[in-house]
Amino acid sequence: MSAGSGERLLSILDLFTEDHLEWTPQDMMEVLGFSRPTLYRYLKVLKETGFLAPVHGAAYGLGPRFVEMDFLARQSDPLVTFGQDHLKYLSAQFPGTAFLVRWYGERSLCVASVSRDAMARTSYPRGRPMPLLGGAASKAILAFLPRRQRKILAQRPDANRIATSEAEVQEVFRTIRQDGFVVAHGEVTPGIVGSAAPVFDAGENPIASLCVSMEEADYSGIDHAALHSALRAATKSISAAMADTQQPLAQKSVGEFT
Repeated sequence: MSAGSGERLLSILDLFTEDHLEWTPQDMMEVLGFSRPTLYRYLKVLKETGFLAPVHGAAYGLGPRFVEMDFLARQSDPLVTFGQDHLKYLSAQFPGTAFLVRWYGERSLCVASVSRDAMARTSYPRGRPMPLLGGAASKAILAFLPRRQRKILAQRPDANRIATSEAEVQEVFRTIRQDGFVVAHGEVTPGIVGSAAPVFDAGENPIASLCVSMEEADYSGIDHAALHSALRAATKSISAAMADTQQPLAQKSVGEFT
């Protein structure tokens, strides 16, 4: 398969979003500009490999191959491997939900979460992209990006979710870097407080964040210093493990939780 064909196949899969879960061939042709023979050739490949499946009428949805690949991703993602015990520990010590958010491209994506209470409110389960410029989990990553990237982000119109001017956005990022963590009240889900700290790779680049979210009433009753200390200790341990991923996973240690 040529590079061009691969890009066209990916462009079909990229059509599917939370707001548009099903696509008819006609709609695909109108958006992508493919001829009918070209589109149906690609659809045949995607159906045969399980990446697309027929749904209602003539429409297509994402297929079972993604379920299989999600299982494999859970088993092979070192961030999940190294972070799982920390998620369990944090969710046992504090109310709400502990979750890991991975940064890729210009997206923040939840990859794992643990809740002590099955009824805990969370708007972002595994696989759902989070707001880029809002919420503790995303800001904990953005604040540590290279200066040029921070400047570009601070100039975006939706940066007003963080502050009203570029200078104020940069000041918010500066404070997060100084503190090593960030707290956000109701920025993603009303009534929910998120506290997060960044995870780094060997080059000290932010690649993820570890966050604990809980109801505002619960947050007002906990030891904030203990939560922030636990987050920083956990992310330090995960960062060290992520920086040393050349060793077999079985030899990794997520550290002590004292």
